[in-house]
Amino acid sequence: MAYDFDALKARVRDISYTPGTDALRHVSPLLFQAQDLTATALVRLTALDNSTYTNIAGSRASLELLASVVSSSSLAGADLAHVVLANPYEGAQFAGYLADDEAVRTVRHAEAIPKMNGHLDDAVHQLDLCAIGCHYLAHGITEDLTSAQEHNPAAVQQTAGPALTPTQYDALTALNGGGRLYESTTRGLGVTRVATDDGTRVSIATFRALAKRGLVIRDTRTSLVIGQKITVTEQGQQALARPCPHAALRTAVATPPKAAVAVAVAQGAHR
Repeated sequence: MAYDFDALKARVRDISYTPGTDALRHVSPLLFQAQDLTATALVRLTALDNSTYTNIAGSRASLELLASVVSSSSLAGADLAHVVLANPYEGAQFAGYLADDEAVRTVRHAEAIPKMNGHLDDAVHQLDLCAIGCHYLAHGITEDLTSAQEHNPAAVQQTAGPALTPTQYDALTALNGGGRLYESTTRGLGVTRVATDDGTRVSIATFRALAKRGLVIRDTRTSLVIGQKITVTEQGQQALARPCPHAALRTAVATPPKAAVAVAVAQGAHR
C-alpha cells in the first residue's frame, strides 16, 4: 500500500488544471483513488485486529499505526473534496442576473486557484504520512514476528498457521502486486480465473487456498465479468514477511519504533 500512496501523492503533486470543468475532470479520479485506498487500509486494519497477531508483543503499536494511516488517507480524501468545492463552476446564473463576462471569470479563477492549490498541498502532506506509516508498519510487523520467534517459536508458528508452499508464496507475492478474479463463459460453462498484474500464473485452486486462510480477499461489490480486485490482507502481508519457503529472508533494515512513528503520523495528520 505504501507504493500506492506514493503513486497517488505524485499524481496530486504534479496535477495541472484549469479551474472549472477541466479541474473537476482531473481531480475526480484522484478523489476516487484516495477513497479506495482508505477503504483498503480499513479492511486491512480489521483483518489485523481479528488476527492472532494481536497476541504478539508490540502488535498494539501496529494497530495504532495502521489506524493513523486510515485517518490520514481519509483526510487526504477530504482535502481533495475541498478542491472540488473551491473549484469555480461555469453554470448559468438565476434569471435576472447578468452572465459573467471574461473579466469576472478571470477574477473568480484568480481567487479560486490559491485555495485549490492549498488543499492539494494538504492532500500531498497526508498521503506522504500514509506512505511513511505503511513502510514502517511492514518493517515493524517483521520485527515483531522475528522477536517473538526468538523467544517462543511455537507461539509464532501457531500465530502464523501452516507454512505456505512455494507455489502459494509465489502466488501471494504476485497478488500483492495487483490482481483480479474473473469469470468467463466457455461452451456454456462458467470458468473462473485469476489474472495478476505481473503476468504470474495463479491457479484458482491456489487462490482459494489463500482466501480460505484469510490471506487474500476479493471485492465482491464488482462483477466477476468486469473483474473483482484481489487484495492481500494484513495476515497475507505477515506471511510474506516470513522466510520464503525456497529462499532465505533478506535482512530487515533498522527502523524507528512503531509507537514513535504512529505518534508522528497522527501529529502530522492534524497539522
